[in-house]
Amino acid sequence: MDERTKFIGRLLSGEKMAPLCREFGITRRTGYKIWERYQQDGNTGLYNRSRAPHRHPNQTPFEVEKLIVRLKTDKPSWGAPKIREIIINKFALYPVFFQIVFGVIFCSLQLRRKSFTRVW
Repeated sequence: MDERTKFIGRLLSGEKMAPLCREFGITRRTGYKIWERYQQDGNTGLYNRSRAPHRHPNQTPFEVEKLIVRLKTDKPSWGAPKIREIIINKFALYPVFFQIVFGVIFCSLQLRRKSFTRVW
């Protein structure tokens, strides 16, 4: 951020893009990207942007995930196949979920016991 601020300050003072990019050790493409972000967003455009996707099209709906968690906490002995069947019978609207989705949800919320591995 500090280097980008210096870069923009020197651009605003009238220095040319190519020699300035050479001095800062960046490509002209990166220099123009920094400059365009500064022009669009001001000082906030100089911060790094998140690379995370804006949407997750294959994510399990929140209502279904909440139901899975509730069923697993109520009946800890039930596994993914049984919970999947209950959800399919109760909610025919949602597409059929793979059992791996339940395992991922269980692991992310720490509702699943760690598997035991023997060391011989």
